[in-house]
Amino acid sequence: MPSPAHAFPFDPRHGHTRETLLGVPAPTAPEDFEAFWRGRYEEALAVDTAPELGPVEAERDGVRVHGVTYTSVGGVRLGGWVALPDGTPSPGGGGAARYGFVVGHGYGGRDRPGPDLPLPLPGAAAILPCVRGMGTRGLVPGIPDTADAHVLTGIGARDTYVLGGCVADLWCAASALLTLVPELELPGAPRLGYLGESFGGGLGALALPWDERFGAAQLTVPTFGNHPLRLTLPCTGSGEAVRAHHREHPGVTEVLAYFDAATAATRLTLPTLVAAALFDPAVPPPGQFAVYNALAGVRELRVLTAGHFAYRGIAEEIRELRAHRERFFREHLGE
Repeated sequence: MPSPAHAFPFDPRHGHTRETLLGVPAPTAPEDFEAFWRGRYEEALAVDTAPELGPVEAERDGVRVHGVTYTSVGGVRLGGWVALPDGTPSPGGGGAARYGFVVGHGYGGRDRPGPDLPLPLPGAAAILPCVRGMGTRGLVPGIPDTADAHVLTGIGARDTYVLGGCVADLWCAASALLTLVPELELPGAPRLGYLGESFGGGLGALALPWDERFGAAQLTVPTFGNHPLRLTLPCTGSGEAVRAHHREHPGVTEVLAYFDAATAATRLTLPTLVAAALFDPAVPPPGQFAVYNALAGVRELRVLTAGHFAYRGIAEEIRELRAHRERFFREHLGE
């Protein structure tokens, strides 16, 4: 498949074909990789998220959309949106929701839930959080809201790196959704699904291996895969800021090893659909495919012509991906 015409000073395919991309491996994990992440998860699970639902802001795609706030690790209060199926009673009183989704966002956050709806399954509830520092409802003092600065926040140590907090924000968002829609935790009820694209895809790969509340996931053009390789590949996304930082601080590789989405994927056993692009100026394709290649459980791959780039045929590929997503979640999360 030929590359889309472009004017970038580098090859957004980085010389790869589909065949070579399917051979990109995951880096070896630090010895205490699992212990680190399980400890972070237990900390997040202990948080009283105290979610507060706001008034209805929109009604569309079979759901009512409310604003929401909740507490995450470190006492950080974050916002976002909750989508409840039409006809559900008030949260906390039981209702018609049969499935739940946590929906991550791209780097840059979200200021509305627009393209994240409709949800993959009818009768689904969802929380669409803004993780710390991102989007109009995730702003936090001391955390920059631009991708290039955000991705470097606290990068000097694994315990302070902002990505760890962002992963915790997703875990706490799941807790908040289960508090608001308690029928999702009843015996025999389906578990949660996860949807994440780009930044949200990479965070999802880091979050999901440790959280048994989830039953299936979709990761679209996921970032943070195979950091040692990413550091050699120019891009237009947040990875370029990390590359520049690494040139001055080569020891940062020891921290990045704990935040590698491909390494985490080797522990990810729940059914996962990955949409990975052959051409992507922002998130190098080898990193995306490294995440898919490393998955330890049932997996499915949809190959996109390009990511983070407009191209002829994009609307049709998006429609096809949505159809595959709906079938995938019916198969692995549905009743």
